[in-house]
Amino acid sequence: MVPEMKICKLDPAAILPTYATAGSAGADLYALPVGDPVVVGPGETAFLRTGLAAAIPAGYVGLIFARSGLACKRGLAPANKVGVIDSDYRGEWMIALHNHGDTPQIVNPGDRIAQFVLVPVLTPLMTEVDSLDETARGEGGFGSTGR
Repeated sequence: MVPEMKICKLDPAAILPTYATAGSAGADLYALPVGDPVVVGPGETAFLRTGLAAAIPAGYVGLIFARSGLACKRGLAPANKVGVIDSDYRGEWMIALHNHGDTPQIVNPGDRIAQFVLVPVLTPLMTEVDSLDETARGEGGFGSTGR
């Protein structure tokens, strides 16, 4: 069953998320299409308004990911790598875009700036124990399983 997600335009000019194709997992998010272009300098982060708020269904989380073209071609990606919108958050969706490149990048009003994916969430019961069961991997961490 597909969950319903109620979405609200906080600004009448805001653009609702759109799926580019029938097989798209992520819905494109747009910069609020009013105001001036935003220049994001090299190594800088800009907070961009979407003009949207939503009620993420209980038991789900909204994840904000980079748009591959924007990240790969222009070096602009969410500063926090993956944004998290909890089901009890009702504020405006803001996208913090970081410029990983070495030239300033311009984000125009109405540009596609990120993508939104709705994902089910499991919230386990956390149980404190004195020790954990042994595995073949054990405590092997970063890079321990090979190249």
